[in-house]
This record gives sequence, C-alpha cells and structure tokens, in this order.
Amino acid sequence: MAVERTFSILKPDATARNITGAINAIIEKAGLRIVAQKRIRMSRAQAEKFYEIHKARPFYGELVDFMTSGPVVVQVLEGENAVAKYRDVMGATDPAKAADGTIRKVHAKSVGENSVHGSDSSDNAKIEIAQFFTDKDIVG
Repeated sequence: MAVERTFSILKPDATARNITGAINAIIEKAGLRIVAQKRIRMSRAQAEKFYEIHKARPFYGELVDFMTSGPVVVQVLEGENAVAKYRDVMGATDPAKAADGTIRKVHAKSVGENSVHGSDSSDNAKIEIAQFFTDKDIVG
C-alpha cells in the first residue's frame, strides 16, 4: 500500500451550511490526513479551468456558477491509497445512492449540491493540487 495524496473541495453548499468541520471529521476518521487546507472564493476563471473536462456537457455553466457562488475549502489529503479511500468516503454522486456513513449520504442536499469533490485518479490529483497549492503550502 502506497501513501499518496488526493485533492478535495468542500463545495459552496457545505460552507454555506457550516458543515466543513463535520466533513473534516469524517475524512480524518477514515484515516486521511489533511496536509493543506484553505478557504477561498473560486474565481470564474479558476472554476472554468478546473471543470473544463465537462465543458461540452449541458451542466457545465450551472456547475461553474455554483462553484463560484460562495466560498469553498480546497484541501490536500494524504494517506494509504488516498484517491480510492477518499472516493469511498465521499460516496456516490447521488446522495440517494450513497452508502450509509459517507459524506454525501450524511451531508449532500442533491446530485448538484453534493458537498464535496475528490480527484478521480492519482494523475488528476497532482494536476488539481497544483492549481491551488504550491509545495510550500503542503505541510505533510
């Protein structure tokens, strides 16, 4: 088992409801360490770049609008198989289909307001982390 890093965003619906601490508790209980974290207001340019993989999809504009609608918390998580572990901890995108105890089952409001984002691969984690953090920001 390899120690790796993954990227996380606690989305505007989570910050608006003041549940970032509760989500962090679930992350840490799962054995992941938060090695960098900051609360930011994502600019439209940042959101468009971050989600550009979805540019041709019908929900792209709505997603960018949502991600710029309020503050988010961006994080670097570290642990054994962090990418897969965090994806398990987040749960299915649709909270109705998410497993009990997962972040989305417990906290998400809907498919669109699903509280968290997590990298889908180790390669994407590196790219996503680099969009918001420098090596000096990470204190793991």
